[in-house]
Amino acid sequence: MSIGRAPAAARPAVTIVRRMSDELLASSADGVLTLTINRPERRNALSWDVITGLRAAVAAAKDDATVRAVVITGAGEKAFCAGADLGGMADNASYAEVHDARGELARLFLDLYGLGKPTIAKVRGFCLAGGFGLALACDLVIASDDATFATPEINVGLWPYMITVPLTRSMPPKKALELMMTGRRIDAAEADALGLLTRVVSAADLDGAVAETAALLASKSPSVMKMGRDSFYSVWGRNAADSLAQLHPLLTLNTSLEDAAEGITAFLEKRDPVWTGR
Repeated sequence: MSIGRAPAAARPAVTIVRRMSDELLASSADGVLTLTINRPERRNALSWDVITGLRAAVAAAKDDATVRAVVITGAGEKAFCAGADLGGMADNASYAEVHDARGELARLFLDLYGLGKPTIAKVRGFCLAGGFGLALACDLVIASDDATFATPEINVGLWPYMITVPLTRSMPPKKALELMMTGRRIDAAEADALGLLTRVVSAADLDGAVAETAALLASKSPSVMKMGRDSFYSVWGRNAADSLAQLHPLLTLNTSLEDAAEGITAFLEKRDPVWTGR
């Protein structure tokens, strides 16, 4: 048995593509849901519809047992997401309504943390502002070597308030502060050196690298993945004693799962496990 490798597919993947809206596309194949922000002419900037659509898609994925992993990306080659659509978000809503709508991005981050399934940001080109936060709210970030990252809000008299959370969870806080105060852009090499990226590949290899990683994640036990991933986010930032007090009984609970018994048996029998999700 090979450990750490997705089992070979028995037949070619069947991809199901659907248009959630003109601005958000969804495609599914072999347990992997890919959500594509479809606004290449606006560098895939976040409109209200895109954020709301992403939240709805993540909620649906959470309840869909056939979804084992989620990939978020942007259409075209120029941008993953350039942040909020500053011009397109102006409307006639009241001050209170606009304030609440701005909280949708923060709620999307929480949705991703609480999804219970692994997430990958597939990044090419510009990854800026709220788009930078969206990428870092995913579990893994796989980027092409031509990707560019920044928090440029300070340059237009704003501050990246909500993306402070994914940024400071992904890099040394003072480094995040420096990027937020200066608005300077960093390339994929520097982002990787800061620990922001899971993997950097050439643009030509990006599709394959993401597909390979997503397939590997989708091949794991969904019940163990959920339990382990939830525990990771639950203890993040807590002190060691409280964290260990929570994690200790989870190990015992994990060993009682059918998938744990199957995994150990498959290992001893030198075969691939067959997960039931129980």
